[in-house]
Amino acid sequence: MASAMTCSAADLLPHLGNSANATAAAEFICGRFTAVSEYLSNTAYAVDSTYLLFSAYLVFAMQLGFAMLCAGSVRAKNTMNIMLTNVLDAAAGGLSYYLFGFAFAFGAPSNGFIGKHFFGLKEFPSQSFDYSYFLYQWAFAIAAAGITSGSIAERTQFVAYLIYSSFLTGFVYPIVSHWFWSADGWASASKTDGNLLFGSGVIDFAGSGVVHMVGGIAGLWGAFIEGPRIGRFDRIGRSIALRGHSASLVVLGTFLLWFGWYGFNPGSFLTILKSYGDSTRGTYYGQWSAIGRTAVITTLAGCTAALTTLFGKRLLVGHWNVVDVCNGLLGGFAAITSGCAVVEPWAAIVCGFVAAWVLISFNKLATKLKYDDPLEAAQLHGGCGSWGIIFTGLFAKKEYVNEVYPGFPNRPYGLFMGGGGKLLGAQIIQILVIIGWVSVTMGPLFILLHKFKLLRISREDETTGMDLTRHGGFAYIYHDEDEGSSMPGFKMTRIEPANTPTPDHHHNRSVAV
Repeated sequence: MASAMTCSAADLLPHLGNSANATAAAEFICGRFTAVSEYLSNTAYAVDSTYLLFSAYLVFAMQLGFAMLCAGSVRAKNTMNIMLTNVLDAAAGGLSYYLFGFAFAFGAPSNGFIGKHFFGLKEFPSQSFDYSYFLYQWAFAIAAAGITSGSIAERTQFVAYLIYSSFLTGFVYPIVSHWFWSADGWASASKTDGNLLFGSGVIDFAGSGVVHMVGGIAGLWGAFIEGPRIGRFDRIGRSIALRGHSASLVVLGTFLLWFGWYGFNPGSFLTILKSYGDSTRGTYYGQWSAIGRTAVITTLAGCTAALTTLFGKRLLVGHWNVVDVCNGLLGGFAAITSGCAVVEPWAAIVCGFVAAWVLISFNKLATKLKYDDPLEAAQLHGGCGSWGIIFTGLFAKKEYVNEVYPGFPNRPYGLFMGGGGKLLGAQIIQILVIIGWVSVTMGPLFILLHKFKLLRISREDETTGMDLTRHGGFAYIYHDEDEGSSMPGFKMTRIEPANTPTPDHHHNRSVAV
């Protein structure tokens, strides 16, 4: 935001002559000028706060997208369970982030490892942060928890969700966001003291690493320690597809996530009313232009990844699969999230193309290793997020880097753009420390939950479905019949109460999907 305009009666007085009323006139004019200046300054704060709040609402709406995507990707007998876990991610994450998470992430002044102010939003708002900023960062935190819930779907106890979600949003994720996003973080590109990692700091603008890798690696450990779902692999190790019950919900969830990503990436600028003072472009160019560019770049990466997945899977398996295309689209978004503000639009196409093949490759590796992730969350968010971090180190443009991270005009930028390898080195450090940190925190947590029999549900519950055994009934009036189905995929058959006569017009009705 531009600095406030000032007016001094002493400076104005010589221009009003030496009349008796000159001093009073100068004071009056400066008083009115100051009032207008304060009004414009307040308006700028209001515009920026409104922009950030709107972005927070968009990011929070992604929880609905996660819920729909998760529901469609699991079998109908576990729909209520996965929907409830998505609600819990937001609810438990809200309290833990309020009490501890925000302070650990942005509690400045602090050291390079962890924040230490604003617990329970004490002494809030401040000169640095307002409530809109807290809300925006909370929406990011629960997005990371939502990613993890997809990896361990259909076989995890309810209490485990509560424990891991609170721990992830209240401690694990905030520490990572402090490292790379706080002005005090040891690897942050926003540090103001000039002591930047490799002279550049890590550029993870909207969180390919901070959000997606954290959620993906946490999910990787959870799914690995739990083991695959019953029936996912046969006795000789062959893969058996346990298809989700609704491609329609998957598509709906994907579009909701797509919509929310316009708050996730462009919203990460935090403010909109900022001029870059670029005399070569004119007054029409400012942060509002960079925000628009970021939205376009986000779109191009996702679209490219979707089309690449469409034709790539057609060549590999021989058919067009809408669920695969949706996952490919989201993989492109996860990848571009790191560098969306500092690359050219054409580079987004490269990012999306490679992201699609990264996802396809990691899915093949997961099948070979008998790793079971119902939503491909670890492969998508962990794998594509890692690629996005490397991509930024290769394609970040000098001009855009200096706009988004001002103050150090000689900061390194993308290797392929002529900026040397220092930024790429910092990006690789980020990948390694995120894998290490999440592994030493979430891995032991899942091991302890498993040891105390709080992680995986019983074989009977898993076979019957958690909706019936844990949540009092099915989400629908149908249930899956995986066994003995005469059709590809699965059949869904009407369930009636045991002692209730069935009207003739409903008798033996079935719905095939």
